[in-house]
Order: sequence, then C-alpha cells, then structure tokens
Amino acid sequence: MSNFFYDKDIETEVIEEGKNYRKVKAHGGNIMFVEVLFENGGEGAPHTHIHEQASYCTEGEFEYTVGDETKIIGAGDTVYIPSNVLHGCKLLGKRGVLIDIFSPLREDFLRK
Repeated sequence: MSNFFYDKDIETEVIEEGKNYRKVKAHGGNIMFVEVLFENGGEGAPHTHIHEQASYCTEGEFEYTVGDETKIIGAGDTVYIPSNVLHGCKLLGKRGVLIDIFSPLREDFLRK
C-alpha cells in the first residue's frame, strides 16, 4: 500500500443521497482520516463505536453532541469523542465539512 493518497483516486461513498457523503482520505496502521460532506440539513445520527475520534470542522456550522454535552461548532473547531461514547451531529446550514480522524482505523469503512 502506498503512503500517498490522491483525492482524484478516492471514491466518494454516498451515506444518504443529497445529505451525506464520505471519502476515506488516508489510512494505515492504527489511524484513519475521513472527509465527510453534509448538505441540506444532513446529520450524523447518534451512535457509538470502539474507536477514539476527533472531528475537525473545515466548513459550515454543526450542533454536535458528545455524551450529555451539546455545543455549536464551526470552521476551525475540533471535537474529541472517547471510545464507546454516544455522539452525533446536525448540520445547521446548507453545507458543511468535517474531517474525522479515527484510532484504530474503521475497518467497516474499508469494506465495500
């Protein structure tokens, strides 16, 4: 596997048509870097997983919940989600982008 990942070669996965799309931008070892595009009120439904996660907002504004804490984040803000903690987000505008980093990597995102 190469250590270089070119955007033009990465497939966009439709999570929900017209709302959410995902691109696994890079992965290896125990880390994964994922770009998630939200449109038209898209959301990340509340869920848990064994992975630690950090979400960095590059565009838009989101209502983000981690455990029992809910806050609004925007471009430049980051959220840390510990392993097995319920979390989710809702886009507050028409378009937003989150960069999610997972450790260990999400094997389920690599299965097609």
